[in-house]
Amino acid sequence: MSETEFGPWSELVQLGTKKAMQGLSEMIGADIEVNDLELKLVPVTEVSNAFGGRDEDAVGIYLSVSGSADGHLMLMYEPRIALAFVDLLMGQPISTTDSLDGMGRSALGEMGNIIGAFFLGAIADATGLALSPSPPSVMTDMAGALLDVVSADILLTQDETYVAEASFRVHGEDINGVFMVMPTQELFETIVNSTKVA
Repeated sequence: MSETEFGPWSELVQLGTKKAMQGLSEMIGADIEVNDLELKLVPVTEVSNAFGGRDEDAVGIYLSVSGSADGHLMLMYEPRIALAFVDLLMGQPISTTDSLDGMGRSALGEMGNIIGAFFLGAIADATGLALSPSPPSVMTDMAGALLDVVSADILLTQDETYVAEASFRVHGEDINGVFMVMPTQELFETIVNSTKVA
């Protein structure tokens, strides 16, 4: 990837992430600050390293992208962070939820809906593309197993993909997670070409 391509893509990911956090802030009624956002180009087979390794327990919220081109979005959190989000989403004190039940999965799924819609909406507005998220799937497993769901498809056409690592702050607490923005080569090229036109 050239610098002329990476610059616009990085700006779009930052814009989309900030818009997604604004949407989530409205949903939970609390300000969420994006403390840090780092975009990396990594081998698809090493994506799980962004989460600390394949054997780490994780909660994933997965959405596929369709429309002008296809792609993948995945939010991944340590189980304790995911449970903290459930409490935020349900208006409960942090540490109230100690296991992920059906209601908790539903809350995380709705969070995925909001983040996916706002993230893709921001990119669509900036590029003129039509991009829509699928209904979210909430999964619990080891990080490697969760990422294999996405990686197998991406590996059909490319060896590398983009990972956005983001940390947030809400209610004075720092929350670290991995926001996997994994475009297929088709989606990446479509977005980059549209920004050139715009």
